[in-house]
Parts: sequence; structure tokens; C-alpha cells
Amino acid sequence: MLGVNARPAVAKVVKPVVSRLNRAGVTPDAVTVTGTVGAVLGAVLLIGTGHLFWGAFTVTLFVLLDMLDGALARLRGGGSVFGAVLDSVGDRAADAAIFGALVWWYSGEGDNRLLVLLALLCLVLGVLTSYIKARAEGMGLSCDVGIVERTERLILVLTGTGFTGLGIPYAVHVALWVLLAGSAVTVGQRVLAVKRSAAGRRIEP
Repeated sequence: MLGVNARPAVAKVVKPVVSRLNRAGVTPDAVTVTGTVGAVLGAVLLIGTGHLFWGAFTVTLFVLLDMLDGALARLRGGGSVFGAVLDSVGDRAADAAIFGALVWWYSGEGDNRLLVLLALLCLVLGVLTSYIKARAEGMGLSCDVGIVERTERLILVLTGTGFTGLGIPYAVHVALWVLLAGSAVTVGQRVLAVKRSAAGRRIEP
């Protein structure tokens, strides 16, 4: 996955920032909440009103905070269970706000029913992608597969949205079509992975 491969390079960039945050007494949960609220507001107030480039730019800045909370937690001796749940909830809220804002804009002044449908399908498949893994891991199964995880999903939708805001035709169309196909494949990959991992296992009555 792109997100996994990029971690060493990203770690070098965020390390000095994380060190400063730690010295300032900033907690990982505070970073998570700030990133989530900023991403949601950026999506709703900018993407949802047709300011696509600045919306994508703003959301990207706040989404990048997602790289900091985990690193900050590790620097402070390890994250909490609550922090892990809060981070997952924040991720889902930000994702929903981004796609919801696209649906809102293109169902109104943006006037493009195809993009409304694509955004809705991508949102549903994104939720399924995350849910399958969470449910599988909750059952003690392995499900660490998929060509499109959250990092890839955000790169595609925010790049397409931003380029459309700059006047590049069909950028968001292409991004959402690619994301739709990749997400559908990922859901299939995860279902198959769970089936293989659960082979022969039974739920006790």
C-alpha cells in the first residue's frame, strides 16, 4: 500500500513537528480532534459551496494532521485505547464530510447527477472497506489487504476535486471513477481474505 511504503519518508518529515508538539504539551487526542474538525469544516464550508480547490487544499492540510497523532502518541509512550477509537471515528467523519460535500454541491448548483451517484457509491464502498476490516479484526481474523485504502482514497478524491477547482475538465469525474473501481476491487479482496482466514472456524453457540 502507498500509505505503508510512504511511512519512512513521512516519519522523517513529521519528526521535528511532533517533537515540538510534545514539548508544548499537546496531546494526541487534541491533534485528532483538531484534524477532524478542520477537515469537516473545510469540506462543508468550502467544497460544499463550490470552492473546490480551496476546499481540497484546506481538507488536505487538516488530513495531514492524521500523520501526527499516531507519531505523537508513540513519542509519549504509546497511545490509549480511547485515542485509537477516536482516531478511527475521526477518519470516518472526515471521509463522510468530503463525499457528502461533493454530493451537496453537485446535487445543487453543481448540477451533475452522475457525480452525485459516483460520490455516493464511493462513500458507501469506503465505509464497507473500513467496516470489513474492523469486523474481521474484531473476530480475530486477518484482513490487511486492498488496493485502495484510506490514503489512496483521499489522494484520489482530493486531487480530483482540487484540479476541478482549478478548471481542469473532468478531473473529479476521472478520480471518482478510478476510486469507484478500486474500492469495489478492495471490498472483494477483503471479503475473500476474510473467507480464507475464517476457513474452518465456527462461532461457539
